[in-house]
Amino acid sequence: MTPPLDPERCYRAVASRDARFDGWFVTAVATTGIYCRPSCPARTPHAGNVSFFSTATAAQGAGYRACRRCRPDAVPGSPEWDVRADVVARAMRLIADGEVERAGVPGLAARLGYSERQLHRLLVAELEVGALALARARRAQTARVLVETTALPMSDVAFAAGFASLRQFNDTVREVFATTPSELRRRARPGRPGPAGELTLRLAARAPYDAAEVLLFLGVHAVPGLEEWDGTTFTRVLDLPHGPAVVALSPAPGGGPAVVARLRLAALRDLGVAVARCRRMLDLDADPVAVDEALGADPALAGPVAAAPGRRVPGAPDAAELAVRAVLGQQVSVAGARTLTARVVAAAGAPLPEPAGTLTAAFPRPEALAEADLSAVGLTGARRRTVHALAAALADGAVRLDPGADREEAGRALRAVPGIGPWTAALVALRGLGDPDVWLPGDLVLRRSLAGLGSSDSEAATRWRPWRSYAVMHLWARAAPSLFLRHPATPPTSPAAPLRSAS
Repeated sequence: MTPPLDPERCYRAVASRDARFDGWFVTAVATTGIYCRPSCPARTPHAGNVSFFSTATAAQGAGYRACRRCRPDAVPGSPEWDVRADVVARAMRLIADGEVERAGVPGLAARLGYSERQLHRLLVAELEVGALALARARRAQTARVLVETTALPMSDVAFAAGFASLRQFNDTVREVFATTPSELRRRARPGRPGPAGELTLRLAARAPYDAAEVLLFLGVHAVPGLEEWDGTTFTRVLDLPHGPAVVALSPAPGGGPAVVARLRLAALRDLGVAVARCRRMLDLDADPVAVDEALGADPALAGPVAAAPGRRVPGAPDAAELAVRAVLGQQVSVAGARTLTARVVAAAGAPLPEPAGTLTAAFPRPEALAEADLSAVGLTGARRRTVHALAAALADGAVRLDPGADREEAGRALRAVPGIGPWTAALVALRGLGDPDVWLPGDLVLRRSLAGLGSSDSEAATRWRPWRSYAVMHLWARAAPSLFLRHPATPPTSPAAPLRSAS
């Protein structure tokens, strides 16, 4: 369990309006009844009038409403939920992915291996609210996006956001945002209308963030038919619970720490899931200050960290897809892996109802892949058997790679599949499950990079904990610069004080 927030350090962050802490906590002001992000531009409240909550949901549960000026619901999420491996963090990742809407709180608890009462007790002990309240806050944020960015009737917005009734939708919006849905729409900034059926969202990141580099890495690995890269925008098909979607991701205008996402959804109720998966794929919620402080303290990485502050680990919207792609990419070049994966998508992927440019299909689900005929794909017999075995294990639950997966259990289960070794399992943890502390044993590119630093694979396996995944990206960039953008040296951001007490 995480130590409690340290009020003195939190207040210092609020007094300095430090945007690095946005998403780590919210500040509730007793005299106004509102809660704000730490960087809110309003006058700093008196220390005796404030309290601090780890989540906006906890502040809402205590009777506070969101600030209209700083919009604390629009900031990046807490990095804790990506870093931690305990049951609370796993629950938060599943809630963000829409598990409560799909399976209810009983389904969430069962997925985590706990009773509803046990899970509720753990969540309330740390976050002061239960799973239902956390899911409700997620629905409210989805509703706000739809209200402010579309012309949909309010009844359609309500059900698309996951509310059971229009009355529940109206009551929640009033409670969370201290205004009505109609007033939210009236106050929304008019934007340039997109094509019919397309939603345009701004996905905020914690600075520093180089969106162009992350998108380039994804673009270099783009699979024809599934993904597309034009040098600026990375477009791909997402396989969502209620149908496929297409998302186009571009750096935000002005170079700010954000990505613009243009979404075409088969079902609007998948908006929250789509946003959560894009955020994971782009590593938007990482804590770059903590990573850069730790890695930059090592003379071997001080230069690369200063040259590329805030470097991220590009991920995948679905870890099961990443696992299959990792197997297909074993012992072949990036171009060879793209070709093989494109053939698998063509052979077993779910076709889009209407092609979107060059995009034609979603990545095949495990159930379809386990039964697919891959004899014409060009795989060796051993590799084809591994793909089928992995797909069958994913389909029957022997391997679980959803956002709530226990990372250690997932690694053991993957290594039990014939043909999957430590390197492949580690790559799935690094880019599929978003584990920030993964080393790739025996990676040839890393070995070349380490040799230039006078280090070795065995030494590096423990050298850069707890941020080994980010060390991997810096070392890859040294040895394979074509996958990355190079930067002039930039002084790293000064480290922030910890927000939680040691007790």
